[in-house]
Amino acid sequence: MLGFVVRRLISGIVLIFVISVIAYTLLYLGGGDIARRILGQAATAETVAAKSAELGLDRPLPVQYVDWITSAFQGDLGRSWFTGQLVADGVTSRLAVTLSIVIGATLISAIISVILGVLAARRGGWIDAVVQFISVIGFAIPSFLIALALVLVFAINLHLFKATGYIPITTSFSGWIASVTLPIAALSLGAIATVAQQVRGSVLDALSRDYVRTLRSRGLGMNRVVYKHVLRNAGGPALAVLAVQFIGLLGGAVIIEQIFALPGIGQLAVQATSSGDIPIVMGVVIATAIIVVIVNLLIDLAQAALNPKVRLS
Repeated sequence: MLGFVVRRLISGIVLIFVISVIAYTLLYLGGGDIARRILGQAATAETVAAKSAELGLDRPLPVQYVDWITSAFQGDLGRSWFTGQLVADGVTSRLAVTLSIVIGATLISAIISVILGVLAARRGGWIDAVVQFISVIGFAIPSFLIALALVLVFAINLHLFKATGYIPITTSFSGWIASVTLPIAALSLGAIATVAQQVRGSVLDALSRDYVRTLRSRGLGMNRVVYKHVLRNAGGPALAVLAVQFIGLLGGAVIIEQIFALPGIGQLAVQATSSGDIPIVMGVVIATAIIVVIVNLLIDLAQAALNPKVRLS
């Protein structure tokens, strides 16, 4: 198991390195005259040249990247070109907001998807038809439309939840619940549609296997067979889909944070990109890549625990 974890960690580090090279190159090559953008069109050529030298932009791009990656390994991601704030502080202060809604949506999606998927596979009939209908709705309606509908019904008309803004859990637990419930609900529906279908298919496949008939012939009840054996075998594919959904939810959080005015890293990335604050954008990219690598590692470990063959592959 240790070798399995080490291999996954090494591949994750390589992935982060490759992403950093690609992102850094694209951002700086496509950034145009960065110093001019920071100082404005009224700045003189001498002032612009001095600003470029101050930021190190007058050096070759590979040299700039080596300096950046060396500092990043020491925990220094630089400072915002516009506010002077440390990039690491700016990203970490907003990470809790994004992770609140993404992890919440992932957990809700996993729980509801397993329940719906197992019910649809075991009961069939109208229950399966209802699950299929919910899945189609989840696939067909974009999350931002769901978010707008939720705001209209539950925030504006019923006044049950906050329409915009974020309250940290350390300030008020009930306030935090009120501020993240609608964003989590908006993100969850699409993920539930995908994962529930995967769980349903995996459970149906497992129920048709010989070992299920053998267990049933030994007198084991169907509930025990499903929850002790079938779900264990069906869990691997469902976890893989859930990991993909988590990455997708990170991207979807950018839009949801804009709709609900949540101060997460998605909103930070949009603001930094529109202003050309490349150090902030790089910080968001690296933070997102690290989160994706950690989630994939955890999913791999969970799959390895469910199926020892994964450790050998």
